[in-house]
Amino acid sequence: MKQHIIDKIKQYNTIILHRHVRPDPDAYGSQGGLAEIIKATFPEKQVYTVGQEEPTLHFLRRLDQIEDSVYKEALVIVCDTANQARICDQRYKLGKELIKIDHHPNEDPYGDLIWVEEESAACSQMVYELYKTSEGQLKMSDAAARLLYAGIVSDTGRFLYSSTTKETMQYAGELMEYNFNRQELFNSMYEKDEHILKMEGYILQNFKMDRSGVAEIRLTKELLNQFNATQAETSQLVSILGSVKGIQAWVFFIEEDDQIRVRFRSKGPVINGLAMKYGGGGHSLAAGASVYSWEEATSVLEDLKLLIAKK
Repeated sequence: MKQHIIDKIKQYNTIILHRHVRPDPDAYGSQGGLAEIIKATFPEKQVYTVGQEEPTLHFLRRLDQIEDSVYKEALVIVCDTANQARICDQRYKLGKELIKIDHHPNEDPYGDLIWVEEESAACSQMVYELYKTSEGQLKMSDAAARLLYAGIVSDTGRFLYSSTTKETMQYAGELMEYNFNRQELFNSMYEKDEHILKMEGYILQNFKMDRSGVAEIRLTKELLNQFNATQAETSQLVSILGSVKGIQAWVFFIEEDDQIRVRFRSKGPVINGLAMKYGGGGHSLAAGASVYSWEEATSVLEDLKLLIAKK
């Protein structure tokens, strides 16, 4: 499959890369990293990265604004996106051919070519494997290495998550040999503004955990306004409860104007099936969904408690 993808990249003069809505560094890293590899290898090709920009990730990459007509004879590659509903910029359908590269469960097998590896720690790791196994057909650049390294570091929780493998560490080490400022990158990824640190303190003081090790925190619109925090910024905080002794799984409920975002995390029990029940999905230990009332949020919490009780 990797060779088929490389052959398609060679075939097209225009290549447009997409990723999922509400992006994280792995979404930007895989999308932008593959774009930079293609640019380094085929400087004559027109290569674009599109989607709604996330201001907190401007340090990684700025995206392109293109007209619909650019898609007419283009190859479209979607990175790090499990299902079509979550693809940022639905114009991906306008391309001539479509490739899916992802490491989430393949519940929605869209695309003319599909490369999914659920066991991969990050989509950025898959993109590096595409380069590494190309046997010289593709070229790496410093810009690509920086983006792929950021994606791997982020999606492995700085190599703490169980998805981290020997290959993950090996690839990260190889990417470190390229010329980019790792300290500056880490600072941009993990330094937090004062208002986010204060919200982190609020979460640590106010989360609720039952005897089975299930925890929750509810971040209402009023609370977000109180801390002057955006929904995107709260994504930096979802993992902080992982350091709580005795916790098995936890859920963040983050209220937006038209929905309540649900962020699941687990230390062992598989929770993506529960996310799917509520129209979401994700990895076995990290998943998300949406609900539309606090009553429904309470149902999610009760379902999570039942799930943990069965383990």
